[in-house]
Amino acid sequence: MNAFAQAGTYLVQTLGSVYLLIVMLRFLLQLLRADFQNPISQFVIKATHIPSRPIRKLLPTYRTFDGATLVLAILVQWLVIQLTATINGASIIHPGHAISWSVLGIISLVLNIYFYGLLAVIILSWVAPYNNHPAIALLYQIIEPVTAPFRRLIPPLGGLDLSPIFMFLVIGMLQRFVNALAHSMLLPAAVVPGI
Repeated sequence: MNAFAQAGTYLVQTLGSVYLLIVMLRFLLQLLRADFQNPISQFVIKATHIPSRPIRKLLPTYRTFDGATLVLAILVQWLVIQLTATINGASIIHPGHAISWSVLGIISLVLNIYFYGLLAVIILSWVAPYNNHPAIALLYQIIEPVTAPFRRLIPPLGGLDLSPIFMFLVIGMLQRFVNALAHSMLLPAAVVPGI
């Protein structure tokens, strides 16, 4: 791979990953009924509104499940995969492979959102427990519905909450499962960001 291909791959994957993160945040915010008046939520909605509008006409939202945003995420990931492959001299990737690789990349991204989000929530609970910044409030709204079942199974012991440890274990096992599945599908790691 020459320097131009490396630079192009880096640029496409970085910009694609950032936009895919924004798209998946919109999906999670709606799924978890987060505060859409939050300034960060407003940015996420505006950044994803125009590309998701035509899909939304075909696939309307059902309760809190926003299928249009999920389809947009798959299309964005597919575009990143194809552009990365093209920059590196490959031809058009078979649509079946591209879609399955896209789905795995999105699952991996969601697991990373929860892994790093939980890590951030733990650190913030130590250093800034009463901070009302919009980003922190939104982070809690995304993480709390997933940590609540773990907290019910493992109640705090003497004021120490051990439930995040078990959530990290579950996330780690799921990440290994996704990586094994990606390996069995012959997914080239250099083509799909996040795997």
